[in-house]
Amino acid sequence: MASVDLTLEWSSEQEVKDITPEFAGKLEELLRLAGESEGVTAGEVALTFVDDEAIHELNKQYRNIDKPTDVLSFAMSEFGVDEIEINYEDGEEVEGADGDEDFAFIEPLGDIIISVPRAIAQAEEYGHSVERELGFLFVHGFLHLIGYDHQSEEEEKVMFAKQEEILQKAGLTR
Repeated sequence: MASVDLTLEWSSEQEVKDITPEFAGKLEELLRLAGESEGVTAGEVALTFVDDEAIHELNKQYRNIDKPTDVLSFAMSEFGVDEIEINYEDGEEVEGADGDEDFAFIEPLGDIIISVPRAIAQAEEYGHSVERELGFLFVHGFLHLIGYDHQSEEEEKVMFAKQEEILQKAGLTR
């Protein structure tokens, strides 16, 4: 199997008591497992935890849906009118800001934004841990980044089966 070099950059605009060092490691593991499962061997995923107000605004702005949601994904490979296409060769070395010529450009796969209050409410509703719900939303967002969708019943079955398989491998069961 090819080496997996996926990177997770995350930030939080929301205080998340469930993001312990152990859970941060679990997110890295989920990214690795999802990448291995889908043959994605390199790239960077930006993950941000926000509140319902912030995700509501993003949902309204980018999807014309005037309500909060649990997770949003913005894939770098889906170029819209307002997005900039970046051309580079895989593994191309570029000069870093500090003049370091060994700086390697990592392909950004995209951004995943998760509403923490919504994840907490859904975990309670479904009767499982907040960690499991955040993991589910993260994997769901990752699969959207690489092209999966659930517009039809068949697409939904495929996507949700993949999510469950990855979560099971990571030990995040219901």
